[in-house]
Amino acid sequence: MITRRIQYEVAGRVVGPMLMSLQNWQADRKRRARKPKENPFGPPFECLRKLKDIMSIHYLKGRYADGAVPVAWVTSGFPVEVLRPLGYHCVYPENHAAICGVQRLTPELSDAVEKEGYSRDLCSYARADIGCVITGKTPVGRLPRPDLLACCTNICQTVLYWYRSLAEYFGCPLVLIDTPYLYGPAKPHQLEYVKDQLMELIDVAEKVAGKKVDMEELAKVVELARDGTKLWGDCLATATAKPSPWTGIDGFFHIAPIVALRGTQECNAYYRLLLDELKDRVQKGVGGIKNEKYRLLWDNLPIWYNTRDLSTKLANEGFNFVVTTYTNAWAEAGAQIDPADPWNSAARSYTYIILNQDLNNRLQIMNRLARTYSVDGAILHSDRSCKPYSIGQLDLKERMSRELGIRVLVLEADHNDPRAWSAEQGDTRVGAFMESFA
Repeated sequence: MITRRIQYEVAGRVVGPMLMSLQNWQADRKRRARKPKENPFGPPFECLRKLKDIMSIHYLKGRYADGAVPVAWVTSGFPVEVLRPLGYHCVYPENHAAICGVQRLTPELSDAVEKEGYSRDLCSYARADIGCVITGKTPVGRLPRPDLLACCTNICQTVLYWYRSLAEYFGCPLVLIDTPYLYGPAKPHQLEYVKDQLMELIDVAEKVAGKKVDMEELAKVVELARDGTKLWGDCLATATAKPSPWTGIDGFFHIAPIVALRGTQECNAYYRLLLDELKDRVQKGVGGIKNEKYRLLWDNLPIWYNTRDLSTKLANEGFNFVVTTYTNAWAEAGAQIDPADPWNSAARSYTYIILNQDLNNRLQIMNRLARTYSVDGAILHSDRSCKPYSIGQLDLKERMSRELGIRVLVLEADHNDPRAWSAEQGDTRVGAFMESFA
């Protein structure tokens, strides 16, 4: 236990930073030797290196976490603030699956899962994650074995069945926070129901960790989470400037700390750095793309394996995603977190996730974002894997077009599995969409 704890701390405090310094030095040498390619985007972010460093060190520490500290695998919408004061190292399978998607590993991992009897119709994040568990293949070296599995149904019901499979494989406890689906404002008994489950979560989490929650420490973590989500929201809000200092695609990658490190000093320090750079870009008139003509809203998860090709095609014609409902969700819900009232505010915050609200609420959010960011059009990603996010998009398209007077395209794909994406058909549809602005 002591040896393992030393390895865990050394990986995060010594080895990780040294490796990052070496990799950055090698990357600098290659960059100086390479002739820059012409592209339609603005200059790369200086803080991008810091983003890579903190996420790489997070996953490097994770290799040595099991046996050193309690380990929890959690869904992206889980109230992780409760776990951090107990010393948990938290792993986000969705964030890890997105890395698999960017590196186009999902088909191979999915094949392994399908041989075990799982359907290809399941979420591609779930297939990639379970595929990693079965095969041991991962682009991050190794994922620590969990002591606790924690999921919340505020993003979908699939997570429950996904985590049940993991619980059966690992033989460890599974805790569930079930959030009632909202039709309008949450009712008092619905929030009380979620709060009761949070209290039950503490009992299980304390038992697994072997210690009690320090309420002062919990208040500090909640405050960090609240401040981190506000910083993230401030970063997103810089895109109201014209030109926007970054693209929605940039946002999809810079979202990683607020997902995986929410409630930590590292997360907030990074977003202060990013916010300073974004404000500097706004002041100097530096855009996320070089020639911003049309501003777009993106709905749903990104198409991880195709973000570069799609954004380049659009940017070449002056189209820029200035706001996305997915990245905004992490800023919107966190604004309700209150360190002085952690339980009631957590119940409110984690129930009011966009995916846990009916179409009228979603439409109001999307229309508000479209107006705030002055968009000229929207692309709604009909995501084969994320059905709760995609259901109703045809109605949303019609109502957004009518109420805002903007052009809206529904684009069929899958966020992580390239086998559900037709590049030729996608190019044709996006091309026709862009021509309609001429």
